[in-house]
Amino acid sequence: MSIRKIVAFRLGEEEYGLDIQHVQSIEKIQHITRVPNAPIYVEGVMNLRGNVTPIVDLRRKLQLDSLGHSENTRVIITESDDLVIGFIVDQISDVIDIQEEFIEGTEAISTSEISSNFFDGIAKTAGRLVILLKMEELAKTAKN
Repeated sequence: MSIRKIVAFRLGEEEYGLDIQHVQSIEKIQHITRVPNAPIYVEGVMNLRGNVTPIVDLRRKLQLDSLGHSENTRVIITESDDLVIGFIVDQISDVIDIQEEFIEGTEAISTSEISSNFFDGIAKTAGRLVILLKMEELAKTAKN
């Protein structure tokens, strides 16, 4: 029985999760420098401990309504295939352990309007539903 460690976070009323193996750190929102001609979901770049890190608004990336930042807004710094990217989220929930048997496939949330490329499944744990995201797919689109 394998267990996945997930960093759970909120975008609006919904809870999402990223596999902790891709998460480097969680930061408070800092000054973000806009980048001309970047896709709408790229907020800009941030100087993070001397490294220029692209910052993606995960709400926009997932085509959710965009909200302003609050005191709970955080940037999840991730790494996938040697690419470091920050994702803006509304709030960090916690780190949870999920047994693989409690993760459903993406069929439940895939429709013609919603691309399932970014979704890795839905975890059911302690009365919560957590939509798991595929870091590899999110990173690919941030590179383009």
